Amino acid sequence: MRVEVLTDRPAERFAVGARLLREGVSGALTIVESRPADPGWVIRFREVRSRDAAEGFRLAYLEVEAGPGDVLPRGTYYWHEIVGAVVRDLEGRALGTVRDVYRTGGADVLEVTGGPRGDFDLPIVRPFVRIFAPRRGEIVADAGALDLPAAGSIAPPPPPRPPRPRRATRRRPAVPVTPRPAPPAAGQEAAGTPADGTTSDPMVAGTSSPAPGAADGAAEAAPGDARTA
Repeated sequence: MRVEVLTDRPAERFAVGARLLREGVSGALTIVESRPADPGWVIRFREVRSRDAAEGFRLAYLEVEAGPGDVLPRGTYYWHEIVGAVVRDLEGRALGTVRDVYRTGGADVLEVTGGPRGDFDLPIVRPFVRIFAPRRGEIVADAGALDLPAAGSIAPPPPPRPPRPRRATRRRPAVPVTPRPAPPAAGQEAAGTPADGTTSDPMVAGTSSPAPGAADGAAEAAPGDARTA
């Protein structure tokens, strides 16, 4: 797996046979192969035997147990010594507490939270940091150089709104649909239409009489009845 280098002694820390610890997890990881890469180092652990197992280490920190020979020179600190320290301004007022440390562009940056002037990132470089002594609990930052908002100007986030009740949907009454009559089957005649295709209208009784010379078998309407072809 590829790791980002956060130590000043990578050749010593990542040597074959060295043992590293995953942050918050018991059990050491033994290095069986390592080489520098660009960026970082490529390391293979004896206890990590598959790509799926290596995926579980994504964004995880690897640590080493500090021994008597790991005393840092003056002015340098381990990250765990910085986390939890209180950051104050030039007047001694608290600006927040260091929640985490990360590295970007070759500089270490403190993530400061919980202060009256809001959360902010504090690079450990001048002119932002005036005093940096986390072992004695003293980190002093220049709030003006950081361009922090005035104390008390950070409004707390509004509480989440309760969900609005859904309005009942007004539905129109269903309109009954009259089914269309089925078309006549082949060989059948529509009502009022002879087979030869001509149309015959009904005649009102008393307004018409059979034409002279009507063919035999033709029906003749009785007086007062309607006559149809």
